[in-house]
Amino acid sequence: MNFGFSYVGLIFLIMLMLPNIAWTKNQPKDYEKYVVNENKVLLALERIGEVLVSCAALIFSDFNFRPWSSRSWWLVLSFALMVLYEIYWIRYFRSKKTMEDFYSSILGIPVAGATLPVLAFLSLAVYGKNIILGVAVLILGIGHVGIHLMHKKEIMKLLGLIKQE
Repeated sequence: MNFGFSYVGLIFLIMLMLPNIAWTKNQPKDYEKYVVNENKVLLALERIGEVLVSCAALIFSDFNFRPWSSRSWWLVLSFALMVLYEIYWIRYFRSKKTMEDFYSSILGIPVAGATLPVLAFLSLAVYGKNIILGVAVLILGIGHVGIHLMHKKEIMKLLGLIKQE
């Protein structure tokens, strides 16, 4: 692991943050009803993971471009996942902005808005051989994806697509 500024990490964080900033003005209808039910442990893991991933993505130069090798495919995969994440957001912003739209899947990837960036940063950690980012992403993934899966389950219950417990 090499300390130093990562311009690739910065690009990924910008790709992550811009749609989220736009989302604050375009939240799905009834979103507030679901936020109050969030699991506090998952929420804590999500927040800790967000900080750790953001810091690690910026302070290790391991993620910057290097001469092509077989590991470069991990960077290609990571970037492709981030592009798919941007496509998810374009689709959401063009939708009716319902909870179903927000927790939709893309190419079979469930709760794509939560899952895609986690997978992208995990791939970036593999590319950079950076265990710190890898652990940070796992913490983030447990919290972030966990919360979104819980919300999706609540929505499916309300729609009658799964049985009430």
